[in-house]
Amino acid sequence: MSGDWIGATLSDARLAFVRSRFRDTSLLASASVLTGLLAYAFFALSTRALGAEVAAPVSVLWTYWSFASAAFTFPLQQWVVRSVVAHRGEGAVHAALPQVSVVVIGVAAVSGAGAWWLREALFRSDSPSFPLLVAVVTLGSGFIGVVRGGLAARRRFTALAVALVAENGVRVVAALALLISGVTDPVSFGLVLAAGAWVGLLWPSAFRFARGTGDGASESALGFLGGASGGQLAGQTVLTGGPVVLALTGGSPADVTILFAALALFRAPYQVALVVVARVTGGLTTRYVSGDVVAIRRWRRGLLTATLVGVPAGAALGALLGPRLLPLIFGAGVELSAGSCAVLAAGSTVALTNLMLTVMLMAQGRTWAVLRGWLVGIAAAALVLALVQSAELTVVSWAFVVAELVACLALALSELRGVAGSLVWRR
Repeated sequence: MSGDWIGATLSDARLAFVRSRFRDTSLLASASVLTGLLAYAFFALSTRALGAEVAAPVSVLWTYWSFASAAFTFPLQQWVVRSVVAHRGEGAVHAALPQVSVVVIGVAAVSGAGAWWLREALFRSDSPSFPLLVAVVTLGSGFIGVVRGGLAARRRFTALAVALVAENGVRVVAALALLISGVTDPVSFGLVLAAGAWVGLLWPSAFRFARGTGDGASESALGFLGGASGGQLAGQTVLTGGPVVLALTGGSPADVTILFAALALFRAPYQVALVVVARVTGGLTTRYVSGDVVAIRRWRRGLLTATLVGVPAGAALGALLGPRLLPLIFGAGVELSAGSCAVLAAGSTVALTNLMLTVMLMAQGRTWAVLRGWLVGIAAAALVLALVQSAELTVVSWAFVVAELVACLALALSELRGVAGSLVWRR
């Protein structure tokens, strides 16, 4: 009877763990979808209140925000989680945070100065307002990354989900208030955009870390963040830069708009996964640090299976739904063939695999391998464009797929060559 009771208790504990993990993942996924919708709602409210021409500086600031998030928010979140798990305490984060803060402040100052120098080209204004907002957006992106990392490292996933929604929720509420009040100053909407990240102040414990806790091990925080930030920026450039490449190579304005819309549609699952990975970073780090061969091997098999099944499935769904959804969501005239939709959907599905490989490399602390992988992918895409020398949307779409596939191969090989990877293959 005693054995039966112990077995039943263990079974109940495993079931509770699975349910908890599923609940947390579902909560983060839902929060990601909602915050994405709120982000677009803010942009729509800004455009409606100001008009397309007057809202242009807000659009530029919004675009910069997406790159600042890639450079700081996600890497800092991953760094905090990995450091707390790998060093079994918060001491490493506490010790490195002043140095990291100086770097973020420095980048904010340089970005603001660069925006001031290019203010006429970027914002069509001599005012210092938007260059200052560029600096504030940079600081906010770093701050909210630390907050999210603190919440995730302490497994406060409900609070993390609330923080995600609150960031863009505050922006929408404030933008709606400005719209109702008849405000037509773009700087006001820029302030709202910049202020959103500071909702993290509602969780003060999330950015305060205990001194002297952990195993005393140390690694270069700036080294980790340098590779992570560079890699994320390069990956973000591949994921979103197609329309810019098309425009620079002589593509028509209509094709540039269509490609922008199609990439925005097909990368929606990526945006959700970008948040959900906060749930798995700690567990992966534990497995790499402890050399859990069986778990790492199982994770690799699962990722390989998901990729082999997901890419053809994504291409098929893209071909089936893309031509219908694009004009429905973005309006008449935004139309793309089933074949082009399939290509872009397949590339966006590979991007999901690349995100997981990035997290796996970050869990090992090998962030410069992430940057190298993306640079190889970008070089491959550049070679395609140089050889074909065409401004067609189809060519740029295939260059996007080539970049994702080559980067995927490079990232996978780097992960296998890691310390934990070597351990797996020797056994």
